[in-house]
Amino acid sequence: MDFLFEKMGEFEVYGWELWIGDWFFVIAIGLFLLELIVITAKKQMSWNLLGDSLTNFITLTAFRGINMVIGALFYLAVFFYVYEHFSITHLPITWWTVIGGLILADIVYYWEHRFMHMTGIGWATHTVHHSSPYFNLSVAYRFGPLDGLYPLFFHLPLVMLGFHPFVVFLAEMLVQTYQTLLHTETIKKLPRPIEAVMNTPSHHRVHHATNRKYLDKNYAGVFIIWDKMFGTFAEEDEKVRYGVFPRINSVNPFKVFFEGIAKLSNRLWHAPNWGYRLKLLYKSPTWAWEQEQKDK
Repeated sequence: MDFLFEKMGEFEVYGWELWIGDWFFVIAIGLFLLELIVITAKKQMSWNLLGDSLTNFITLTAFRGINMVIGALFYLAVFFYVYEHFSITHLPITWWTVIGGLILADIVYYWEHRFMHMTGIGWATHTVHHSSPYFNLSVAYRFGPLDGLYPLFFHLPLVMLGFHPFVVFLAEMLVQTYQTLLHTETIKKLPRPIEAVMNTPSHHRVHHATNRKYLDKNYAGVFIIWDKMFGTFAEEDEKVRYGVFPRINSVNPFKVFFEGIAKLSNRLWHAPNWGYRLKLLYKSPTWAWEQEQKDK
């Protein structure tokens, strides 16, 4: 167990992040192609599904373009500045700190994810990820314009605790990588002990559902225990209907990518007063929809 305490170089950790990220994307594409073969064999293939899948990868390209700017000019700079001037200590980079950082990053991801669903300002960008009426590996790469910005505010406390920024970046990437594999209908349910502790495709299908009993459930990244601890867990026990309400009904990547922000902007523009505008930002999208129904 001594290897767990051996110190590692910061650029070694950064190299892992790049290597895992690049190769996993290649693997994910291969798995997605296999998934398409299964969908075709089940006679569920359609031009709309293919168009939706293509849109997913186009939003990924747009997201990465925006994220490169955020990462290079803002995200990375803020993390290192806080690490050098405001962290309470500088933890050594070892396997223990990588494992500890991963667990803490997973808890942080739960609350970040919950914020994205429960506030208008978060849902405006995160709605893109949920807007597909399908559920396959390509949906994991369906991103909104500002999906790369909000993690900064939630993961920054880990840097303040003393975790090196590259360790935090690696932990974030591992949580997201794990989540990618959950976007599938091909895998039904895993053995009960795994379903009890880990996030699984079954649990994540619930998260993407529009079924009333499934709304705002299963925010977890890697470990489903956070949802069980904080009262947001739901078991998959009825057929899942995917998408958002109201549906976008489009595979136009431009419309899909900016739909959430356009909708929030429209609500803000037509709001009766500034107090109402503020509520549109911090209250849930469900609240905004209910207010609109009252006004009709």
